[in-house]
Amino acid sequence: MNAENKTSEVEVSSVSSLYKNYVLLMLTIVYVFNFIDRQILVVLQESIKKDLGLSDTQLGLLSGLSFAIFYVLLGIPIARFADKSNRKNIVAGSLAVWSAMTAVCGLAQNFFHLLLARIGVGVGEAGCSPAAHAMISDYFSAKKRATALSIYSMGIYVGILFGFSLGGWLDSIYGWRVAFFFLGVPGVIFAIFFFFSVKEPKREYSIVEKDKSSMSIFQVFIYLFSKKSFLYLSAAVGLHTFTTYALGNWLPSFLARIHGLSKTEIGLYAGLIIGIAGALGTLVGGYLADRLGRNDKSWYMKISAYSGLLAIPFLLVYYFHSSVSLILICLFIAYACISTFLGPSIAITHSLVPQNMRAFSSAILFLVLNFIGLGLGPLTVGIISDYLQPSLEEQSIRWALVSTLSVSIIAIVLFFKSGKHIQEDLREQK
Repeated sequence: MNAENKTSEVEVSSVSSLYKNYVLLMLTIVYVFNFIDRQILVVLQESIKKDLGLSDTQLGLLSGLSFAIFYVLLGIPIARFADKSNRKNIVAGSLAVWSAMTAVCGLAQNFFHLLLARIGVGVGEAGCSPAAHAMISDYFSAKKRATALSIYSMGIYVGILFGFSLGGWLDSIYGWRVAFFFLGVPGVIFAIFFFFSVKEPKREYSIVEKDKSSMSIFQVFIYLFSKKSFLYLSAAVGLHTFTTYALGNWLPSFLARIHGLSKTEIGLYAGLIIGIAGALGTLVGGYLADRLGRNDKSWYMKISAYSGLLAIPFLLVYYFHSSVSLILICLFIAYACISTFLGPSIAITHSLVPQNMRAFSSAILFLVLNFIGLGLGPLTVGIISDYLQPSLEEQSIRWALVSTLSVSIIAIVLFFKSGKHIQEDLREQK
């Protein structure tokens, strides 16, 4: 690390709890921008589809795979770099890039233009979470880590809340292009403020950790996946988010086609429900993991499994009932349940690796999460919907979404299997 980076570092033991919480707040706000810009396309997709003449498969590519491929491929080398360099600078630079590319989406004149802009968003966001996760794990001890990471992860749902509600409102009044501009530019401004107000936490490596810092990317892959708990966990998270991204990314289209809600109604209802329920579930998941997992770390995975199981009957009501009021209530409960997994999953992943592999371990987890979940979930639903559309017409989106519930059941089983191996793998790490 160069001299300039060293002078900007701060000793974690010398900073107050107030400053640690300030850094957590700033990183959470960055993550709010992350999901505003990632998910804004979702609430605008019906208008974009009409204006640019796109198919559901193309929408699935734009909201999922085109973003996910570049996100996960660049996330690996950036995370490895972050483990050895200034992570605060990486987060600030990433925020500036993806926010600018979000604004560029508003200039798109066809599918190819929008595809390139979305790839740009994915490239920018690739540097955010692994570096942010590692900073949080340095600032907060293992006993508080799941709660801190869950607070950070709440940015997903706060971002969706603002992205959906503001995006739907802006789309209905000014059009989808203005929505991209309005929600993209503020992130560039906040990136400058973040750069000057947040300090990089100084790393304190043990002799063993210094030895492992020289491991190649391939060796780190082998190190991680040799642990059965991480192997099952990463697969569980990937399949779990396959369902959640399919649900969230096609939520506006489902409410518009099946229940005839307006753009403003969809933005407001979807934003409030996903934002509040998702944030609540994420926070509760992290808190319960830290509390119940004090003596039995398998609870970090059991919470995700049990809450995922509880969500299924509510999702069935949401997909099939005709009452808008009832389906929105069930959607709220389901989203709170399926949102508990992320904080505990990241926390247990960081506990399985040395300090100087935390950003990289997050990148590996997010590679699986985003490629399977974000990349394939929305795209698969779009393909199935297009296939069923000639026979089922508007109902095709309903049955395409219902088909993803079988994937949820597999994820639940894998969460339980991961929990059975956590204690053993943690003892090996010590």
